[in-house]
Amino acid sequence: MNLDPDLKRLAALEGFFALRTGRSRPRTGRPPLPTLAEVYATPGVTEGRRGDEAADPLGFRVRKVVRLLAAPEVRVGVSVAQQGLAARLWSVALGAAVLYGRVPDLDPRLLHWDADGSAPDDLWLSRVRALPGDAATIRRLVHHGHLEPLAAALRARHPVAEGLLWGNAASALASTARLLDGWAAAHGRTDVRDRVRALAAELLGHPDLRDTGTLDGIAFRRRSCCLYYRVPGGGVCGDCCFRRTPRSSLTDPSG
Repeated sequence: MNLDPDLKRLAALEGFFALRTGRSRPRTGRPPLPTLAEVYATPGVTEGRRGDEAADPLGFRVRKVVRLLAAPEVRVGVSVAQQGLAARLWSVALGAAVLYGRVPDLDPRLLHWDADGSAPDDLWLSRVRALPGDAATIRRLVHHGHLEPLAAALRARHPVAEGLLWGNAASALASTARLLDGWAAAHGRTDVRDRVRALAAELLGHPDLRDTGTLDGIAFRRRSCCLYYRVPGGGVCGDCCFRRTPRSSLTDPSG
């Protein structure tokens, strides 16, 4: 089945799966949405311009997450911001692959990002071009096309462990697979269930991801922690390396 211009099947899944298409709507009093290619290529800005969304959208997003979570350190915001974007990208790609058998071209030059937005209004795909829905294509689009330059851009700005970011990417992938698996079970779609499990297993087999945790069916246990437990009132996630929230603030499982 080919993709429809509005990606309606993805929109029906809502949340992180939905993707806006066509021209992005003008934002009154705000700069046009940059492409993710521009975001990844933008260097960090000087101290005096740190609040400038246009000058450094990625830095703006991290600071917004830190502020909203009242995070005690910037790397917590880096981790949460990166994992959120990774989840969006995996969700669009995997969702399309299992529902259409095809994926939209997620070239960073086609995908616009609102650093101040939330799903589904954070991402806009300017042109829908259908590509094969296999693991190799998804890996090229998401892993190599986005996660690698995103990690490089974040690490150029902040002292965050590479292993933490790849652990986040694997966790986001596994979480996406679980959501699609649950949808498939609720709708009697064994074909979707089988397809998403196969894709997730193959994608997690990449050298950057395969040592980040253990996958059993759709259950994933990671070997690092996203640091969310350091947020006031936060705890550990279902796939965390910790079974309970660490007591010591000195614990550093960042990978």
